Amino acid sequence: MCGICGIINLDPQPVNETLISRMMQMMKHRGPDDEGIFTEGNVGLGFVRLSIIDLSPAGHQPKFSSDQRYVIVFNGEIYNYLELRDELQKEGKIFTTETDTEVLLNAYIHWGEECLNHLNGMWAFVIYDRVEKTTFAARDRFGIKPFYYVRSSEFFGFCSEIPPLLSLIKKSTPDYQTIFDYLAFNRTDQTENTFFTEVLKLQHGHKMKIVDNKISISKWYNLKEHVEKTPGFKSPDEYRDLLTSAIGLHLRSDVPVGVCLSGGLDSSSIVSVLLKHFDKKDLSTFSAIYPKGQVGDETEYINEFKTSTSHKFFITPDATSLRNDLAQFVTAHGEPVPTSGTYAQFKVMELAKGKIVVTLDGQGADETLGGYPYFFGFYFKDLLLHGKFGKLLSETFYYLLKHRSFVGVKSFIFFLLPTKLRTNVKVKGKGYLNDDFVKNFKKNNAIAGNLYGSKSLTDALLAHFEYKLEHLLKWDDRNSMWFSLESRVPFLDYRLVEKTLATSSDFKIKKGMTKYILREALTGILPEKIRLRVNKIGFETPQDEWFRTDPWPGIIEELLLSDSFKSRNLIKPEVAIANYKMHLARKTNCGSEIWKWMHLELWFREFIDYNPKKQWQ
Repeated sequence: MCGICGIINLDPQPVNETLISRMMQMMKHRGPDDEGIFTEGNVGLGFVRLSIIDLSPAGHQPKFSSDQRYVIVFNGEIYNYLELRDELQKEGKIFTTETDTEVLLNAYIHWGEECLNHLNGMWAFVIYDRVEKTTFAARDRFGIKPFYYVRSSEFFGFCSEIPPLLSLIKKSTPDYQTIFDYLAFNRTDQTENTFFTEVLKLQHGHKMKIVDNKISISKWYNLKEHVEKTPGFKSPDEYRDLLTSAIGLHLRSDVPVGVCLSGGLDSSSIVSVLLKHFDKKDLSTFSAIYPKGQVGDETEYINEFKTSTSHKFFITPDATSLRNDLAQFVTAHGEPVPTSGTYAQFKVMELAKGKIVVTLDGQGADETLGGYPYFFGFYFKDLLLHGKFGKLLSETFYYLLKHRSFVGVKSFIFFLLPTKLRTNVKVKGKGYLNDDFVKNFKKNNAIAGNLYGSKSLTDALLAHFEYKLEHLLKWDDRNSMWFSLESRVPFLDYRLVEKTLATSSDFKIKKGMTKYILREALTGILPEKIRLRVNKIGFETPQDEWFRTDPWPGIIEELLLSDSFKSRNLIKPEVAIANYKMHLARKTNCGSEIWKWMHLELWFREFIDYNPKKQWQ
């Protein structure tokens, strides 16, 4: 919905309003419709607005309470704001706007910090108490909306994006543990750290208080605890009803809403429910497609909606468009991204700009319903550890029969390994990593044990919410907000998440099929060709072929042979070059690794190299 930022000086010095304005302008793409600043003593708050609910000037922020005591800057949406508004009105609260911001502020005034448990939505917000001189900030349950900060002995600064925060510090330096996890595991955002040592993030489900210039952070939402006391779904019909409710809430908007349609099960489910239960015949969908036969093309599945939706838009990213967009993409994300599939979504959002303002996305279904192929490995491990040997044999048979792939079995074996061996296996597969770099950082990763060490399917799903989901949500936020769009994720309605995770594993994986309860729930609603498909693609690209196509060979070789790439001491240039030559000769496909090397080096050049370097040695 917007972008927020602010500075709190930890001494009596007044805030420099120019610094707030500069941060706001650096993220103006997040809020092109309006902007506002509040400064008072050592506190300054900034806001840029993307108008979604109540498009009138009443939605201006920073927003004050009726008595002027409290002031808020808020990024996100409170989907149940109408219900909360009614509840608060019964308690005597008076409202003067139709905004969810006013509801959120009054909810905080009425319930205090407990208000967070009443909210259904996505948010990062800051409320300043002008009487007590205290600041309260909070982030939503799963990290859909971002909140970054820097702190020193002199000030605390926060923002919806990282680059504006870099304008507040003298130099930025790389966080090498984060870089190691990125290169070795393809993972980011599993801790509070970012790629910058100076910049941290308030983690999902956490809150922050600043009292007497002392900063305290604590966790306000524990997903596992809620799942343990929530009854699971008893039938597919029950699941369908709650999914429909979640999608309905996510439709609340005073601007046009569309869907990012990949052709996969999740986004197609959203489209199908909108057509069946909300009669959205005028629905706009946005898709990335490729020539027939290329990796990532899902045209045949997208065409299942050919006659049921009236506004379908398509874009075809290619090697040339990636070359033209790469600098902008690196800037937009601010941190390296380990998959070029994120670029495909970037282009879909570019396609949607000017046609709609809000998109619905299928993010979150994989994490609640075991949608990734390697989740079979977790399920098999679960059955083994619980002594269900007959079912293990049966499920392995169905998996091999339907998928004709060994990914699930290989994952099963990998997840049985001790933590140290899991790390070694991953690192060994990245033979291009500098030996000393590996030695210094392989022991401290939060992935091999926390993410891959789960002993049951449910634990694995919970771990994905804790250590994996957030980086996907971050990329979704960057891609959409760069083009002044708001992305919403109905599968992450907390009611749906808690109840789904509490549901028996048999409703998630059954007879070689993932997302079993979703498929059953949408029988007769979702096209059968999509409902029964077993392959998973999502936002993928034909990157292997792109990197064999002009102008990429020259660009990649220049990068890998550059003095700056060598000086990082992270990747062995000779091994990277050898791998790339094998890729060009079609002896291997290493497009995913090439992408990581390239994005990491360009990130260094964009955000680090203009500052004095800090080497990890």
